[in-house]
Amino acid sequence: MAAMAAAATLTAATSSLLRRSALLRPHGLRIPRSFPPQRFVRHIASSTNEEAAAKAAATTADTGGPTIFDNIIAKEIPSNIVYEDEKVLAFRDINPQAPVHVLVIPKVRDGLTGLDKAEPRHAEILGQLLYTAKVVAEKEGLANGYRVVINNGGEGCQSVYHLHVHVLGGRQMKWPPG
Repeated sequence: MAAMAAAATLTAATSSLLRRSALLRPHGLRIPRSFPPQRFVRHIASSTNEEAAAKAAATTADTGGPTIFDNIIAKEIPSNIVYEDEKVLAFRDINPQAPVHVLVIPKVRDGLTGLDKAEPRHAEILGQLLYTAKVVAEKEGLANGYRVVINNGGEGCQSVYHLHVHVLGGRQMKWPPG
């Protein structure tokens, strides 16, 4: 009986570790949760950090200097690339908010630091970003649904001023989101 209890404890601990660590989880493996995640405290801290980062980023939003995304495009910073073509790059978020969290960015910023900066000349790349979000969702096995998010401005918690689309999925999304 004690051996069975120890095995159950080990299985639960291993399952919990695999659920929390994308690096230890084989690509595409979904581990079902039998209980709701206990992330309330982490969520508050994460939310506060995101708000602080967004406020800090807003102060230098339109300086024209390179962003972290420009460095990722130039392959100066490593990333886990999911999709790439001549116009867009999609890669895994380093701070995922869902089991699947991919960012889709235009390779050329062209003044498009946020959605509020969009002009008629940006219509093609905006469409390409959304189409790529759909392609990424298919590649990631999100047939049951996913969310596409664009944060805009400080109050929208935009922390990188290079327009980007978040593709989130792999779990039930909640509403309202914010």
